[in-house]
Amino acid sequence: MSTTSMTQLTSPALQLEQKIKTRTAVVGVVGLGYVGLPLLRAFFQAGFPVVGYDVDQEKIKLLRNGQSYLKHLGEDFVVEMSKSAKFVPTADANELARADAIILCVPTPLGRHGEPDMSYIVKSTEMVAKVLRKGQLVSLESTTYPGTTRGDCGPILAKTGLVCGKDFFLAFSPEREDPGRKDHQTQTIPKLVGGVDDISTKLATELYAAAIKQVVQVDNAEIAEAAKLLENIYRCVNIALVNELKPVLGAMGIDIWKVVKAAATKPFGFQAFYPGPGLGGHCIPIDPFYLTWKAKEFGHHTKFIELAGQINSSMPHYVVQRAAHGLNEIGRPLRGAKVLVIGLAYKPDVDDVRETPAAEIIKLLFEDGADVCYHDPHVPLFAGMRKYMEYRMHSVPLTRETIENADCVLVVTDHKTVDWQMIATHAKLVVDSRNAMAPFQPITGHYVPA
Repeated sequence: MSTTSMTQLTSPALQLEQKIKTRTAVVGVVGLGYVGLPLLRAFFQAGFPVVGYDVDQEKIKLLRNGQSYLKHLGEDFVVEMSKSAKFVPTADANELARADAIILCVPTPLGRHGEPDMSYIVKSTEMVAKVLRKGQLVSLESTTYPGTTRGDCGPILAKTGLVCGKDFFLAFSPEREDPGRKDHQTQTIPKLVGGVDDISTKLATELYAAAIKQVVQVDNAEIAEAAKLLENIYRCVNIALVNELKPVLGAMGIDIWKVVKAAATKPFGFQAFYPGPGLGGHCIPIDPFYLTWKAKEFGHHTKFIELAGQINSSMPHYVVQRAAHGLNEIGRPLRGAKVLVIGLAYKPDVDDVRETPAAEIIKLLFEDGADVCYHDPHVPLFAGMRKYMEYRMHSVPLTRETIENADCVLVVTDHKTVDWQMIATHAKLVVDSRNAMAPFQPITGHYVPA
């Protein structure tokens, strides 16, 4: 990698810097999902011409027609972009050749044995290498282990014969999206930026600063990569702590939710985390284990992370056990029982089902012989998820009849639009993993916290 100093800007660097300053730099975003589409919107709204690339032809078709496939983002900005000559949605990788900055927002899942699946990063970088030219900046946003940008992406791009830091530029800037959050959007979330050399850091910082309100420049790509992992590990470990306490305190007859609420009154030294049925989303259930895997290469074992993972991944089993316990108390075995699962999305008020614990809970219920259906106002269809390809279900309407016909109503996701009072009034048994029913007392039937 080049270590060219910031004072020695090459001609390609100077040209790119000028394009960024005048907002004539074409920004290409690879991967138009929960991260890529909001980022594309941010650069478009900042006045840059943008190219949005995705392998999913249906997404491209919808964008061209001014339709959004991510409900929490709304449709107004897609309609605006679709009418503009500054927006090019495409499934043709050759269109990325026109981009002056290419930002990779691709998945980083785990493999079958818990190892990092780097295939999306590698393939997308190879795709960029085919169109790489002088004066282009490449930025990786996918969460990964430290060293990926420099050690994995860099060599692929260098095979073109172009020199990093001189001809092209390479940086890492971790995504920090939180789908459904109302108090922040892409433009208002501080952006970490670290390049593999000083010039790459400088150019990437200038690019993001043109669209994001606050950009935090760090020394290098590795610090930015590790910082993102720390953010997710912090949450993973603390959620595991309260998840571990939930059955312990429950056995003592103590309400974990009231305990957290009480502890949260301390104005310093404590941050509230809440238990649940397991972890969901693309970050917390997956990203910590990228560091776990990489640490072994250096002879270290991340015991905290591994233990947190074991606790959090056990929660769907605990929830199903609590459902079986509740059914036994009303004289029904789990096998053959009609279970209505409330909520398929991994968090409230969004349609995001990535790594949702609801999928594992439904799988376990089926395996135990239950007759399962679900209701989710945001997710009409459950199909096509990794590990759960054999399941294809449609959301059922939430009616008095649906609730009364269920032997057990199992709360997995606490969407605001669910009629919780109707559940409290008509359910025979409520098994609640989210404390969703607390405001709707009294509950007519049997109630089991989970």
